[in-house]
Amino acid sequence: MSQTKEHWEKVYTERKPDEVSWFQEVPTLSLALIEQAGIPKDAAILDMGAGASRLVDRLLAKGYSRVSVLDISGQALSYAKERLGATATKVRWIEADATEFTPPEIYDLWHDRAVFHFLTAEVDRERYLHSLRNGLRVGGTLILAAFAPDGPEKCSGLNVCRYDAASAQAVLGTEFELLQEADEAHRTPWDKEQRFKYLVFRRR
Repeated sequence: MSQTKEHWEKVYTERKPDEVSWFQEVPTLSLALIEQAGIPKDAAILDMGAGASRLVDRLLAKGYSRVSVLDISGQALSYAKERLGATATKVRWIEADATEFTPPEIYDLWHDRAVFHFLTAEVDRERYLHSLRNGLRVGGTLILAAFAPDGPEKCSGLNVCRYDAASAQAVLGTEFELLQEADEAHRTPWDKEQRFKYLVFRRR
């Protein structure tokens, strides 16, 4: 087991899904940006590094039928499957490291509120981008949420990279066209504010 996987399995073993700082009862901004992308209900959607996020519940409730959920932690995915019950069979569950992920299909929309800002090493960012290019269709939508420049410097005991539109664009390159950006003042379960930057790109 890699150190990264061991870390996240420990996090989700020691804490319930609603006890982690990134918990959202309703992922309002993510849902709004996905709907604004204008994709059909049978479009292929990947929630990258989803953990036990409730985004999948809301997407299924809105009629999206091809949702994949990826996380490095099997325990996190187990929480989500248990919560969904019989509905969990409608989801493609993928237990994998985002930097070693070989996409099993081509996605119309790639959503990431959890992984990108943890990739502090250039080699890991390059591996992530390799998976992204292999997995997102040309013309597809990338929704990337990361800690903003005035957001936390650490999360779950790990260092993070903070992003604005320009710095994220520099990492992604000209292959991705910025369409929209939005700010979120996320409140943790203990009512502490965390500043996020949401960026919507189209793959050229």
